Amino acid sequence: MALHILEKLAATNADCEIWWDSSPLVYESWKAGVLAKAPSEKQSDWTAQLSRLFNPSDAKDRGVMGFGGATTNPPLSLHAIQNDPEFWTAEIRRIAADHPGADVEGIYWLTYLETARRGAEMILPVYHATAGRHGHVSGQVDPRFVADGDRMLAQGLELAALAPNLMVKIPGSAEGYLVIEELTARGISTNNTTSFTVPQYVACMNAVTRGLDPARAAGIDLSRWRSVITHMSSRLGNVGDLKAQAELRGITLTPDEIIDGEMAVMKRAYHFGKESGHPSKMLQCSMRVTDAGPGGVAHSRHIADLAGGDFVYTCPPGYIAQLMQAEDRLPSFDPQAINRTIAPEVITKLRQLPYFRQAYDFDGMTPAEFCQFGAFAATATEFAAATRKTVDFVARALEGARVQSA
Repeated sequence: MALHILEKLAATNADCEIWWDSSPLVYESWKAGVLAKAPSEKQSDWTAQLSRLFNPSDAKDRGVMGFGGATTNPPLSLHAIQNDPEFWTAEIRRIAADHPGADVEGIYWLTYLETARRGAEMILPVYHATAGRHGHVSGQVDPRFVADGDRMLAQGLELAALAPNLMVKIPGSAEGYLVIEELTARGISTNNTTSFTVPQYVACMNAVTRGLDPARAAGIDLSRWRSVITHMSSRLGNVGDLKAQAELRGITLTPDEIIDGEMAVMKRAYHFGKESGHPSKMLQCSMRVTDAGPGGVAHSRHIADLAGGDFVYTCPPGYIAQLMQAEDRLPSFDPQAINRTIAPEVITKLRQLPYFRQAYDFDGMTPAEFCQFGAFAATATEFAAATRKTVDFVARALEGARVQSA
């Protein structure tokens, strides 16, 4: 049996998890597209691999499937809606008919909840088969309100009520960590998103710890509770201020040095969590493949440099396809990679940049500064724009219904 590249990664640590970074609703259509382009000699292996990765019904017999969970966000939910526009247009109109007093924003939120509910339902068999260890789907609160704690808490509770395997995704803002604390106190699983820096990760761990104390005191069943903390790797190095600050200071950063910085932050947070025995698990996302093309060596340091750790890796469809195209040119995983340190001279070079010090130092930022951090601001803006597009999809569906009834 030929293993998928992600199965080989998972084999470096028994507690490593591979997740699907998209709505479960789009998996089958994505799988069909990948297999339609598969080289003839790969067709059989790839079909078997992609079936192992996502086959929730198989969990009833084997107890698990390749993907241990799934993560979604507003852009990914928009993709799911656009993947089947006729169905979702009809669904939006049904939701509007069932809620005659709701405005466009209200219908949008109810539509988003339905995408999250359907995705969670798809992999619920995995959750039941593993007694809650696997099978979670992350649903995110509205990214337009990262500083509105009351609204995020209310939306988080709505998401958590949809399904037992719904994990609530909360942004790494000061207000977000207060919401994570409250949700944890209620025994609700959380995923800290829009997070990039060691100070954020420590703030999340502290919030989880504060929440667990009252949860235990209240006798809440935590046997199926989980906490993951997301490191948005390539966004840290590429959508924030790292490159601009380097250029202004006449510092040339190579692509490898940028990844060194991203990995240094992740490894510092990971080892801190391990040394303190914290129950949260670090989640790696926003990975990239560096491919020299036919005949050349390919790399994906965002996973290779962490091999051997018990991370969650949540992998977007496009990234998985890139790995598959390059699988014969990717080096084998080193199970000791997680213990390799970044060269001190690279850390010294990166520390000349305030942006990197903010991300790497334990006291690099106060919680009040989290929303101002370059990668946070850029990502929150992108996610908010995707949310507005989804709202507009809802508005157009409702306008079409009015035209048809006129």
